[in-house]
Amino acid sequence: MNRTLKLSLLIGALMLVSAGLTKALTPTVSMSTESGALNLETLIPSSFGDWRVDTNAAGGIVNPEVAAELNVIYSQTLARTYINANGDRIMLSIAYGDNQSRALQVHRPEVCYSAQGFVISDLNKQVLDTPVTPLPVMQLMTRHGERAEPITYWVLIGHTVVRGNIEQGLARLRYGLSGRIADGMLVRVSTITDNQQQAYAVEQRFIGSLLGALPAEKRMRLIGKTAATQ
Repeated sequence: MNRTLKLSLLIGALMLVSAGLTKALTPTVSMSTESGALNLETLIPSSFGDWRVDTNAAGGIVNPEVAAELNVIYSQTLARTYINANGDRIMLSIAYGDNQSRALQVHRPEVCYSAQGFVISDLNKQVLDTPVTPLPVMQLMTRHGERAEPITYWVLIGHTVVRGNIEQGLARLRYGLSGRIADGMLVRVSTITDNQQQAYAVEQRFIGSLLGALPAEKRMRLIGKTAATQ
């Protein structure tokens, strides 16, 4: 057997192995199917604790071009404004995507808000002390003209709460290597105020009240199995 033929056979064998590995490592099981049907409108109550939906609120303004893009990325979205007896207002935004491929992965607020012309500052990882469990979150300050909007948010990939692009990518890869297509959710709460620390305190109370009001199986859809059972 001459050298050229041996080389051709080796290349052919490597191509077959590569194709087999690619097929074996391609995720085939959808985690959205494993977890069951999800309806954000019924998952999140319209009132809980001291909070109720503010039916008079106009909500946040989203650039139509950005909104059209989000409709491609996400399977469901929910946007509500809540108010309590003190007059504190919280804007709640939840976006769910049943396929967390790289092209369709959830977009973090520091990305989306920047695309709308907001200036981002004070982006930090935090852990909120809630009545249910310590919750890893991101907090950031955003500004657009006269509008100041402190934000607290977290991203759920599959059953894992992640913070930042690296954790998000690793979670997606880990589920993919196990043969599962991860779903994903972005949960964002924000207020319109210049008082950053006061806003974060109100947002923390809101999140704690929401999680405490949900039964365990619904809570897990927001913060994952691990966090929900700590």
